[in-house]
Amino acid sequence: MTGTHVAATLASSGTNFTPIGIIGAIFIPICAAIAVIVYSYYQLQGHRADAVAMASYRKLAEEAVANMTELRAEMTKLAAHVSAVEQIMRDVG
Repeated sequence: MTGTHVAATLASSGTNFTPIGIIGAIFIPICAAIAVIVYSYYQLQGHRADAVAMASYRKLAEEAVANMTELRAEMTKLAAHVSAVEQIMRDVG
């Protein structure tokens, strides 16, 4: 049976397609809207998780910079002490 035969058979049996069309016209957009809302919600949750991770990385980077500054200060002190020891060794030797 082809599509024409099916339509002719349904039409001859008195099938009214108007309620089916109305239900489809209401049901399909509602389902599409729900699908878009659900997709947008999960996409938003993903962005929130990324923002939390980026905040953690930002904090870690700030701590690393602070630690590097402290380390650089300590290295400067150590270099001064090493210079003093080298000067003493030169004076003695």
